[in-house]
Amino acid sequence: MKSAGGFIYGIVSSATFGLIPLFTVPLLAGGAGMPFMSVLTYRFIFATLFLAALLLIQGKSLLIKPKQLLPLSLLAVFYIISSLFLIWGYTFMSSGIATTIHFMYPVITTLIMMFIFHEKKSAWRIGAVITAIAGVYFLSRGKGGDAPFDWVGVIVVLTSAVGYASYLVAIGQMKKLEVKGFKLTFYVFFLSTLMLMAGILCFGHLEPIDNSAEWTNLLLLAFIPTVISNITLVEAIKRIGSTLTSVLGAMEPVTAVIIGILVFNEQMTLAIGLGIFMIISAVIVIILKR
Repeated sequence: MKSAGGFIYGIVSSATFGLIPLFTVPLLAGGAGMPFMSVLTYRFIFATLFLAALLLIQGKSLLIKPKQLLPLSLLAVFYIISSLFLIWGYTFMSSGIATTIHFMYPVITTLIMMFIFHEKKSAWRIGAVITAIAGVYFLSRGKGGDAPFDWVGVIVVLTSAVGYASYLVAIGQMKKLEVKGFKLTFYVFFLSTLMLMAGILCFGHLEPIDNSAEWTNLLLLAFIPTVISNITLVEAIKRIGSTLTSVLGAMEPVTAVIIGILVFNEQMTLAIGLGIFMIISAVIVIILKR
């Protein structure tokens, strides 16, 4: 029963994260709606408030040591890069393709560990990396085999994956941080909010929320793919471990692709289907071989 519950939590965690486009794309509205920087800033503001309320309800202290601020700020920078470039990527390509390319972060994590931290190389890992790169190529073909290679969009979304991979690697290297679970997530979002607010006030302005539809999408964006996804992720890892939870993460791009097709009328071609299959397969191989 515990394992069954863990699988359910794992599926819910990845599937809810895959719902980011459902709430983000209508806000962007093809470039005529809210700027993606404002969308991202509101997401972090509301998510921070939700997480703070959750921690207070659980009776947990929000206090941290001054020496923990610097490493937490570094984590926040990586998380901002990941979130910012993913939402920006939605302006270049379909949300399903962008989310699938972002899902390459375990592949990039493996590359970082092999080439920076000198983790052992293997034929399986190298083969999986090559497969994932080939998958990105197929996805980049967009509407068909004759479509131009969208280098800018691919680089933008790959930067998102690099940001999240760096975030995961940094957490793994900060063994003495002593801030874990929801408290870690809260401070990453809290510090990210401060950085985003400072940036947006220096270089522009925070777009006002004009109507109930924008309020609804922003609150759901902060709550479902952020708070719910993180809660269920922690519960899944407790019950079935990080490896199986990571494998279930394949529901993330699958959910985004389904949403893209059913809600936003995004195209599904043979090349796109093959690219999605290759990337998900490569990621699962890398997770299992780790």
